[in-house]
Amino acid sequence: MLSLLTLGLAAAAADTASLIAGVFNPPRLAPDFSLRGSDGAELELRRYRGKVVLLAFGYTSCTEVCPITLSILAQARKKLGVAADELQVIYVTVDPERDDAERMRRYLNAFDPGFIGGTGTPSQLATVRTDYGISVSKQLPFPGGYALAHSSYIYLIDRSGSLRALMPYGHSADDFAHDVRILLKQ
Repeated sequence: MLSLLTLGLAAAAADTASLIAGVFNPPRLAPDFSLRGSDGAELELRRYRGKVVLLAFGYTSCTEVCPITLSILAQARKKLGVAADELQVIYVTVDPERDDAERMRRYLNAFDPGFIGGTGTPSQLATVRTDYGISVSKQLPFPGGYALAHSSYIYLIDRSGSLRALMPYGHSADDFAHDVRILLKQ
């Protein structure tokens, strides 16, 4: 019995060690939230238990990092083939002044119609950002009003709702597909 438990723990450690993203050790439950979803429904993280979730933060007026990140996540979903149905990308805005649910739906559909955006009041979004350690600062002046500098990493959340890893900006679609495949096997 003890050797079976040891073998199981070693296998789990090997799977976690093979993730490309930075691993949360030990994993902990991802903070839940309740926001307006771009799909018209209430967006709660727990709604996606049973799927792997890639949780990203950004905004629709972003001209550089955000569209690149979303493009990479869309490519990663394609690389997963039929397993893509077991992955949910959630994109929470850092710009509640401009990003309502409809604007986010249109923006995210350009990358992948399966992506879900989350928006809410400034207070709701500030709580979510605090829970996930996301910083944001307004950059003035900027053509069109303002830009936002913000944290640009993606959380990998497993099927049970635990934070498993954190992928910083700059990784490839192959890296995301690799890590999602590992989490889908667990």
